[in-house]
Parts: sequence; C-alpha cells; structure tokens
Amino acid sequence: MTERGFNKRDETLVELLMSTGMPRNVAKTLAFLRKKPETTSVEIEVSTALRQPEVSIAMQELRRRKWVTKRDIKKEGKGRPIHAYRLAIPFEKIIETIEKEERKRIEKIEQNVNQLKQFVSSSSESVSESENVGTTQQQSQVS
Repeated sequence: MTERGFNKRDETLVELLMSTGMPRNVAKTLAFLRKKPETTSVEIEVSTALRQPEVSIAMQELRRRKWVTKRDIKKEGKGRPIHAYRLAIPFEKIIETIEKEERKRIEKIEQNVNQLKQFVSSSSESVSESENVGTTQQQSQVS
C-alpha cells in the first residue's frame, strides 16, 4: 500500500528508518522531505497520509535534531502564516548520524551480552564452589 506521494522505494526507505526505532510519522516525513527542496506541512499531510498532529510532532522532532529548518510564508490578509520546511543538512549526513546511533546501540548490546556471559560464568563458578564446600562438609561429618 503506497501513499499518494510515495512509491515503493519511498516505502522501503520508511521501513528501513522505522527499523532503527524511528517513529512512523517521523520516518514518513523525513522520507518525503528528502524528495522536495521545500514543502509545507499540508503537502506532507496529503502526500504521506499523515494527520496534522502527526506531521507537527514529526517536525518538532526533526527540528530538535536540527535536521529540518522552518520558514514562515506570509499569507495575504489575516491568519496564521504557512510554514515551509526543508532539510537543514544533506540527507546523507542524516543517514551518517543514524548510522552512528545504531553502532552505539550495537556496542551497548554487545557489552550487555558480555556482562551477562560473565555473570553466568561467575555464578556457575560460585555454584560449583558451594557444591564443593557442601561435599567437603559431608566428608568431614562421615570421618
């Protein structure tokens, strides 16, 4: 099921971004921004089938990470200005940042697994030591 502004390749990108732990709305918004030099939140909503609050939350996250910049476009007459968004850095740099984050996560997982292995091996040593103590005590009682 491809969204209105997305092809299969875009959907694959969204899936890959989500597999890094990125929320769906952020992944879709980022994938769409990659294709446009500048766009509005309404265009993102229509093209990605995201609701306005989902786009707003995604933009907050992308701006917090300094991946997106916002520009106000004055409307004629009264009312709130329209916001235009664009990537603040090249998409390749964003992928490099994600790669660094994923490598840190992998490192942390590997450290955790190693600690678990150490814990288990030290626990099994403690168990065999206590078994030896128990056997030695039994032998002393028999003698």
